[in-house]
Amino acid sequence: MTTTTAPPVGVLLRRWRERRRRSQLDVALAAELSTRHLSCVETGRARPSRDLVRRLCDELDVPLRERNPIYLAAGFAPVHRERPFDDLGAARAAVETVLTGHEPNPALAVNVRWELLAANRAMGLFLGDVRRGPSDPPFNVLKATLGPDGMAGRVLNLAQWRAHVLRRVRRQLERTAGAGLAELLAELESYPVPDGADEPGPGGEAQDLVVPLRLASEYGELAFLYTTTVFGSPRDVTLDEIAIETFFPADGRTAELMRGLAG
Repeated sequence: MTTTTAPPVGVLLRRWRERRRRSQLDVALAAELSTRHLSCVETGRARPSRDLVRRLCDELDVPLRERNPIYLAAGFAPVHRERPFDDLGAARAAVETVLTGHEPNPALAVNVRWELLAANRAMGLFLGDVRRGPSDPPFNVLKATLGPDGMAGRVLNLAQWRAHVLRRVRRQLERTAGAGLAELLAELESYPVPDGADEPGPGGEAQDLVVPLRLASEYGELAFLYTTTVFGSPRDVTLDEIAIETFFPADGRTAELMRGLAG
């Protein structure tokens, strides 16, 4: 039998401080404690209070999922619950309101591993009718987009979009250390690399502002921009990890087509 020992609270806090690339002096001043006290906490010579753990986690922007182990290591009970998406009550209703209100344009909600939680009707233009049984694995949006058996053949600027997605997941992994993200990134990187550079396509001025998603469809070529929405001041782990991706037409033709499809 093998046993694993959880790292001390000071080690966990130091890892997050180093991940954020901040000095002890900077964090100590922001959290209103002395540098010496913070140093003693990190080296195990002092045990932080519950309030100090909270202040340091807030200052270091530690994701809620990763805060619970820090509280446990400090000798306290976990603070943040994790409810199923269906049990989020008003928060889930807010997600559904955003998704429905964004029609006729596509929108979806994902968790930290990019698993689909909910989508509006217009999202069918991207993903089709997603049908999952109780035993099916979660539907991963990025795998479906970049995978050779998914939408990759319909993404007209695949090399450009693939590079953008990989950069985004790498930054997300660096910021959150989210469980499953490293494995997702490795799988995405293993997909075939498109040959050559993508040719410029529709999107007008959007091409000079952001990276659009150029998608082939039965209605012709479409171009979309996207924005990301997250909840402010979440207290639940699930809610902390939800992101709503909303897509907007990047050119007049796409906007006209989306309005027509809604009609």
